[in-house]
Amino acid sequence: MNRMFKLDCIGYLLFGVFVLAIMPAMAGFEGYNLNTYARYLALGMVAAAVALSWGQAGILNLGQALTFGMGAYFTAMHMKLSASATRPGGLPDFMSWTNVEALPWFWLPFQSFGFTLAAVILLPALLASLLGMFMFRGRVTGVFVAIITLSLMLAVQLWIISEQRFTGGENGITGLAPLQIFGARLDSYTVSFYYLSAGLLLFVLGLALVLVKSKAGLVLRAIRENPERARFFGYDVSRYETLVFAFSASIAGLAGMIYCLVLEFASPTYMGLSLSLAIVIWAAVGGRESIVAAALGGIAVNMAEGKLSDLFFDQWTLILGVLFIVIVLFLPRGIYGVIDQLRYRIYQRVEGG
Repeated sequence: MNRMFKLDCIGYLLFGVFVLAIMPAMAGFEGYNLNTYARYLALGMVAAAVALSWGQAGILNLGQALTFGMGAYFTAMHMKLSASATRPGGLPDFMSWTNVEALPWFWLPFQSFGFTLAAVILLPALLASLLGMFMFRGRVTGVFVAIITLSLMLAVQLWIISEQRFTGGENGITGLAPLQIFGARLDSYTVSFYYLSAGLLLFVLGLALVLVKSKAGLVLRAIRENPERARFFGYDVSRYETLVFAFSASIAGLAGMIYCLVLEFASPTYMGLSLSLAIVIWAAVGGRESIVAAALGGIAVNMAEGKLSDLFFDQWTLILGVLFIVIVLFLPRGIYGVIDQLRYRIYQRVEGG
């Protein structure tokens, strides 16, 4: 465990150099590129969220896009209300089109940015805690957790699409006003916004590493390997599983907020099956054993998608699919596994020689 943690700490520092120095330089500090790279950071953050629950506790959440989408929708609701302030009753345009006469009660608190930020972080955690208590106290494990989380995500997505008068339906929430923080306008095409996104990502990864290093992280790995043995030693397995499940949901909610700020709209596709499965793939490519590597996997895969789509307009999805198959077959531990093995071989040679 100490060897893995040291590797994670070194990886964290190198990753920090990458996102703070190398990526902005690659973008040429140009507005559109910085906006695109900030989107990659948000997707890297949600990949890290999956790795935290999957890699540390063995909880495969196929519905992680649900909490990601919640963060995006809560942010969009606040920005939409700002854009609708001059309309009759402060109603968003899609509510006027569907004959809603007054702003629904559950929209009212999102007029406050403070409430919105708290909702982005805490409501996904609350939902995950309730779901986690239901699943983990009932000792639901493995593929059944994946099915339950996936089913809940799709149910919420269908509800959002069907309730067009309250959610914007299939079109999502568009026409958002720029986010105002303490009177300052937040522009997602600026250097400052990119560094805000990078800072949030590094802060979240730092908190996750603290959890991994703590006694709770050790217990989570013990639960991943053998939950019955952990119970035998007196640990409340369901409590630890619920803890990491909720923390992972909060990270995903924050990632969804950044994603909404970058794209300036929220859509039901954020809670779609394709995105949720893609998040798991990004974590696997980076290496689910390491949250830092998983974040790097999310960034790297999306960068590759962007480059391949430019070079091979029609065939890029096929090329990317082949790369994924190769990684799954020959690099089951992802990028992290390759680096860990290389580091171990160097250590063995130094010790032996």
